[in-house]
Amino acid sequence: MTATAAQQPAPPSVPAPPGTGADPKDPRTWSARKRTRYAWMLTGLLLFLMMLSWADKAVLGLAAVPLMEELDITPEQFGLVSSAMFLTFGLAQLVAAPLANRIRAKTLLLVMCLIWSLSVMPVVVFATLPALWVSRLALGAGEGPLAPVLMHAIYKWFPSKKGATPAAVASSGVTLGIVVFAPVLAWVITQHGWRTAFVVLAAIGVVWCAVWMVVGKEGPYTSLAAEREIEGTPLDAPAPGTSRVNEEKVPFFRTILNPTWFFAVMASFFGYWTFTLAMSWGPAYFQTVMGFSGQQAGSLIALPAAWGVVATVGLSILIQRMDQKGVPSRRSRGWTLGLAGAAAGAALLLSTLVTSPVLGLALMSFGFGTAPALFAITYLVVGELTTIAQRGGHLNIANAVLTTGGVFAPAVGGFLIGGASTPADGYRLAFQVTAVLLLAFGVLALLFVNQQRQRRRLGIEL
Repeated sequence: MTATAAQQPAPPSVPAPPGTGADPKDPRTWSARKRTRYAWMLTGLLLFLMMLSWADKAVLGLAAVPLMEELDITPEQFGLVSSAMFLTFGLAQLVAAPLANRIRAKTLLLVMCLIWSLSVMPVVVFATLPALWVSRLALGAGEGPLAPVLMHAIYKWFPSKKGATPAAVASSGVTLGIVVFAPVLAWVITQHGWRTAFVVLAAIGVVWCAVWMVVGKEGPYTSLAAEREIEGTPLDAPAPGTSRVNEEKVPFFRTILNPTWFFAVMASFFGYWTFTLAMSWGPAYFQTVMGFSGQQAGSLIALPAAWGVVATVGLSILIQRMDQKGVPSRRSRGWTLGLAGAAAGAALLLSTLVTSPVLGLALMSFGFGTAPALFAITYLVVGELTTIAQRGGHLNIANAVLTTGGVFAPAVGGFLIGGASTPADGYRLAFQVTAVLLLAFGVLALLFVNQQRQRRRLGIEL
């Protein structure tokens, strides 16, 4: 072995040999196999956290009928309470946006989970309408920044061309949480009361925090240079068939004031509106209009959520395969986002027009379930419009805007339902308004989302 060869450092994808001074706890020094295994283990843990967060959101809808009866709450009041958490939901994301680029994702996720786990205490202890308001506002503050911080954490564990599928797996917790928790929570509410369901979710959250404190870790893909070093790609040349990438900071308002960002985020804004409406009013619809029991309603609301898991993971696997084949992301991501949004809106609209209950339920499940699949795609599009170093903050801003759909959906639904001549007419109108908005913005996203053009304008892709 020559002197020059002996001085060459160990490849970054394998553990550094003893005596080199490398930290064995640093994922950059691990073997590729160990790093991938750990990355997927953390993805699974974050998937469960996403599931838990949506179970906390959905439990209010599952407990709607007994809770409204016990606390003497009208549909209009219940709609406003359901929307309340999304007021602090968006505000918390604006606060977290600058922090996401400075504070470790591990710390932010731990603090958020503790906040929302303790948020149930006011309504459990006092069981009044004001206490319910306080509880939901605190829940929103804790859960608001979850999705973007979680996505930023996952993106740091995978190379950019391999991040779509793990991010989608974690994002599927939006719907998988309903599939897993809704029937169980419906049973708990029926057998032991709605307070017990709230306490059970709080206890699970505290246990997750304890596990996360032990195994949570930051990923090594913190910049384009770090990714190329770990993957063994030359630092001074782009990958074959790709453009050179500039990692200098992009002015904030240039990133968000363009059609690509606006229509990508607004497609998910109405996707969030759609799924929040389903979770807030779906169980009550199945009970008051279709005549099912509370436990049966909890199982039925799991149907659109189950399809949502398939749609979220399936669409993102499709996107990742297209990305790896070199398909321009305007088509792989932008077109997929627009077509999925338009299809979901059309299906939901048709569900209100058909006479067959079985066909109506199938179309409703497709429409409501496809809507949350849009979120993960929007995060991918937004992530393309900024640098890796700025990505965490921008994901928080985008999420703050799109989740504002949750502020409007339950409240608008409550007023439409409460003001209609019959509950059935109110639900039908609420679903139709939602469907038309989702369909329209799906088509607009299909037409106007163009990441390549916008990246060139921003100076990211040269």
